Amino acid sequence: MNPILLLLLFSLQATLSHATTAYPSIPGTTPVDVSSGATATNLIPPRREVHGNGRIFDISHRYSPDMPAFDSADGVGQFLWLPNSMKNGSIANNSEMKLPTHTGTHVDAPGHVFDHYFDAGFDVDTLDLDVLNGAALLVDVPRDKNITAEVMEGLHIPKGVRRVLFRTLNTDRRLMFQKEFDSSYVGFMKDGAKWLVENTDIKLIGIDYLSAAAYDDLIPSHLVLLEGREIILVEGLKLDDIQPGIYSVHCLPLRLAGAEGSPIRCILIK
Repeated sequence: MNPILLLLLFSLQATLSHATTAYPSIPGTTPVDVSSGATATNLIPPRREVHGNGRIFDISHRYSPDMPAFDSADGVGQFLWLPNSMKNGSIANNSEMKLPTHTGTHVDAPGHVFDHYFDAGFDVDTLDLDVLNGAALLVDVPRDKNITAEVMEGLHIPKGVRRVLFRTLNTDRRLMFQKEFDSSYVGFMKDGAKWLVENTDIKLIGIDYLSAAAYDDLIPSHLVLLEGREIILVEGLKLDDIQPGIYSVHCLPLRLAGAEGSPIRCILIK
């Protein structure tokens, strides 16, 4: 691990939480273990947010029809069907799924906002897994503003830190749990994106709503961050009740050839 990250780790160990309880349950679910004596009438599948006795945090949102969709008041809507059902005589259950690639917790490839990158094939299958996996710093962004150059400078992120997860007011407002899209979410303004590119070694940006770029600077910020094809954006992360500090992050997108975005499963490990 980078020596700077080691120093940060030692300095932050005192503040890291060692609680083993899950952070707030997603509405409508209850994390209950299935007992060994369970019958077909009382089977309740476990839905966990924290695994491994509090060591592994699932920071991906569970997909549901009521999760927000960009610029929509109606949410994602139905995206899962069961055309082949054992109840209707099929030999197995086989579901089908259809949803936009930038839904829920997802990743952006350079072709998302650069058409010549899209045509050249810079899709999610070309993203560097080394960037998407490794030591990461979770930081709290001041809650009263978007991520500007001033905010970035004030976070004092050391050189050498390559992966940063930005927790913002979006998490406090639980925007990812609201069906209607909210354009007042917190994200990067163009000057904040430019400051990050020019003054840090960050290559993985994680954020807690559907876009890393603030709504008012939606395209300009994306252009700054993705132009160099070195920075990967992971959007829509679930960062509730996790202490700031250093973790090991692991994010794996689908290998969708030709796609400029993909759902992604991300976890943090203490």
